[in-house]
Amino acid sequence: MAKKDNKKQYNQVKENNENPQAAPQESKELEAISKLPEDVQEKLKTIKTKLEKFQKKVLEKFDKYIVGIALMPPPKPEELQQLQQMQSFPQQPIQQPLAEPKPEDKDKIHVLVLVDDSDSRTMSKLELKDKLTAIISSIAAEIDTNLTPQTLILSELWQNCFDAKYELLQLIALSAPIHDTGMLQAIKIAEIHKTMVLKKFEKYIVSYVLAGSLVQGKATPTSDIDVWIVIDDTDVKKMTRAELKDKLRAIIIGMGIEAGELTGIKNKINIQVYILTDFWDSLREANPVIFTLLRDGVPFFDRGIFMPWKQLLKMGKIKPSPEAIDIFMGSGEQVIRRVQLKLNEIGMEDIYYALLTPSQAALMLYGVAPPSPKETGSLMRDIFVHKEKLLEEKFVKILERVVEIRKGIEHGEKKELSGKEIDELMGDGDKYLKRIKRLFTQIEKIREEREMLNIYDTITTVVRDVLRLEGVEKVKDNEVLHLIEDKLVAEGKMPAKFLRTIQELMKAKKDYDEKKLSKVEVEKIHQESGALIKFLVEHMQRKRVREFERLKVRVKHGSKFGEVILLDNEAYITYDMDSEEKEISKAKIKEDGSLDAIEKSSLEEMEKALAKIEAPQRTSIKEPIFEDLKKIFGKDFEILMNY
Repeated sequence: MAKKDNKKQYNQVKENNENPQAAPQESKELEAISKLPEDVQEKLKTIKTKLEKFQKKVLEKFDKYIVGIALMPPPKPEELQQLQQMQSFPQQPIQQPLAEPKPEDKDKIHVLVLVDDSDSRTMSKLELKDKLTAIISSIAAEIDTNLTPQTLILSELWQNCFDAKYELLQLIALSAPIHDTGMLQAIKIAEIHKTMVLKKFEKYIVSYVLAGSLVQGKATPTSDIDVWIVIDDTDVKKMTRAELKDKLRAIIIGMGIEAGELTGIKNKINIQVYILTDFWDSLREANPVIFTLLRDGVPFFDRGIFMPWKQLLKMGKIKPSPEAIDIFMGSGEQVIRRVQLKLNEIGMEDIYYALLTPSQAALMLYGVAPPSPKETGSLMRDIFVHKEKLLEEKFVKILERVVEIRKGIEHGEKKELSGKEIDELMGDGDKYLKRIKRLFTQIEKIREEREMLNIYDTITTVVRDVLRLEGVEKVKDNEVLHLIEDKLVAEGKMPAKFLRTIQELMKAKKDYDEKKLSKVEVEKIHQESGALIKFLVEHMQRKRVREFERLKVRVKHGSKFGEVILLDNEAYITYDMDSEEKEISKAKIKEDGSLDAIEKSSLEEMEKALAKIEAPQRTSIKEPIFEDLKKIFGKDFEILMNY
């Protein structure tokens, strides 16, 4: 029962201390504790108080040397023996078997204290650990005899990793941090991520290495967690090495994000993935990054490749080749040259296009096809400076200067750009782009007003056409509204809402003439004009269809139905309206009403003739045409009415 209570205590403290920055406030802690059994609540409060007191005293004594303090889970009997063995330096094996855990050991509170010994100069690692163990144990004993600290120095932890003994890493990953300078959370997330990676890709993983500031003794609570993974690509057959690297890299980085979510650790885990062949090439080329990784990196997993390389580097057996030395010696001049080329590129390409492209966009917005770069400046001046008076001359000169510099660099007339010139171009470019942004607004206003005028012209033209169909040939501007109301609205041919739209359009036109047109008016006209134009056009189409129906003479001859369309001076004859391929003829209409010689025609020709009719026609049928119909359809034809 005592062991089960200890587990509850551990889990609760672990939850509260997993991420110190995100720990709940005191009120939330008390609320969570209140839900536990009363005896567990008392034990939890007691253990929490003891841990806080222990942490405070240890930090007061050793301060910056303490990398982390963590509550460890209650160990199993075999794990307890390993913890006891931790108190002996790895170079001093225990000669006699450890005794079985005593029953009272179940009440022990196991705490890990991780110490940075990188600055130890006055004593050996063994002496330092023995001294720290004694002092920290005495601090714990003063607080509670059940408080059992296990002191671990970093060099001992790293040496275990060098010897491919990773049990301590697993133990730290399971512990609940009480105090952490960044190392504990780095080990936790790296250990969890490593486990995920090995479970899925163990066949391909050569080494999993912790590197960066954490192993260089420069860790902070916000440090990035740098890990390097080397993948064996020497036996790849089903895909290219690059494909293998890209495929595994994407999955492994995704696992890193998942590990961060599982642990709640906010620090970024920075994952670098190398394939073995690339890693080897970097070694031969004396890549400084790889040398640093070998020198400082600590393997959390190694298949027997990373550590031999690390030892060979330490022995001085891995040396840069003469070729690599020459490359590094010449790299300085190459970098300086690249800087100058980059400055030229900024002037020749980046700033050039940054100014040119928006300028061409302004011209396109105005309605002009995009000109060539050479013509852009002069066209901007002609339209926006002189014609519309929207832009100041000085801004066109900025654009022309950038175009001229780019041309000089491109043709080799200007060899290089100085930093001062780049600063001037950047400053002028920033001013230019801000002014062009304002120019866009000005152009938009002009376009809106012009579009409003186009809508006005379109609607007034359509309205006149509609009134013409209603029999009103000439319409004065001041009579439009009255005639629409009288001929269309009053007779129920047009809804009254469209009359209001036309009234608003007339007002907008008047405001435009008086330079009072508002954006609200323009937007309203845009919204309502579409429906009005659609209605008027459909009204004309319906009217024209009805008028055309009056021009048609329907004829039944035998079992077939034919049709004759009588236009002003021409007739079109369809012999069988139900036939898929209609046979159509045409003939001129003589003055006496009879038909002239009949010619072959087509549906397309007939539709073109109908489309040319702009106004309704009045057609009369004279007696001679009936004789022609007999010749065309036979003596027994019938004329159908209202068909």
